Amino acid sequence: MVSIQQTLNATPVLRMPASRRKRVNWQRVVAWTVLMLLILVTLFPFYWMLRIALSDNRALSANASSLLPADLTFGAFKRVLGVSSLEEAAAQGGSGAKISFWRYLANSVLTSTLITVCQVFFSAMAAYAFARLRWAGREKVFFLFLTALMVPPVFTALPNFVTVKELGLLNTYAGIVLPSLLMTPFAVFFLRQFFLGISREVEEAAILDGAGHVRIFLRVILPMSAAPIATLSLLVYIGAWNEYFWPLLVGQDESVRVLTVALGIFRSQTPQSGPDWAGLMAATLLAALPVIGLFLVFGRRIVNSIQFSGLK
Repeated sequence: MVSIQQTLNATPVLRMPASRRKRVNWQRVVAWTVLMLLILVTLFPFYWMLRIALSDNRALSANASSLLPADLTFGAFKRVLGVSSLEEAAAQGGSGAKISFWRYLANSVLTSTLITVCQVFFSAMAAYAFARLRWAGREKVFFLFLTALMVPPVFTALPNFVTVKELGLLNTYAGIVLPSLLMTPFAVFFLRQFFLGISREVEEAAILDGAGHVRIFLRVILPMSAAPIATLSLLVYIGAWNEYFWPLLVGQDESVRVLTVALGIFRSQTPQSGPDWAGLMAATLLAALPVIGLFLVFGRRIVNSIQFSGLK
């Protein structure tokens, strides 16, 4: 009787040809390596900001090349949040100047929110007119409207400043938000691309039910456009939050000063030995956290909506 071992030895072993074996995709490996390096290069400035924010100002110069915080302390964050005494700030080499962080943060939230709500709503109205309404010269007017994208914002800063000054709106919230309150070419183009893809049958059904253009816009178009409107709102909010030049021109008063301007003024104030770099980095990190959080939550939606709208 043939043993089991003999049967196994007699059975031919099937081996895959060398050409069928799984090969290492070196192009994929190189692509991922380059991508990881780019991510590290992008995130390194944030880590360096955190390292300086957690350092003592007096120890920074002696440990300039170290990757770890110099004399680890949370004193910079305490100074920014206003819970540190003047003696503690001086002991850590910090600035004796105060930064009303919560007031400036509230001003930034107020102005950014107001700009976002109004600009997105009025831009949606204009995009609806360009995409869904039929009127003579629509395409030509839209082309002229888009040419405003080629005008640098610095060219309109002086006329806007003169207008705001003549209206007596300097050092007011209205003066800060007025130039960005209405529609912008990018926002109109962004929403128009999506509105063009909405089926005409939905609009015609609403017209048969007796709905006018205002009701169609509010009850049909806007609910169907929730995703691109949310994406545009996030983009507008980030842009308004990071705005520096215009609030610096018209919002010098401390009662309406936004956070970006306050950080620039805080940088210019020199304590005993030099700028309070730790305090400045701590304030910058705290100011960037809301925007970073929003982008981490809605980042994928931004990319998907931009691709859907045909922007390259």
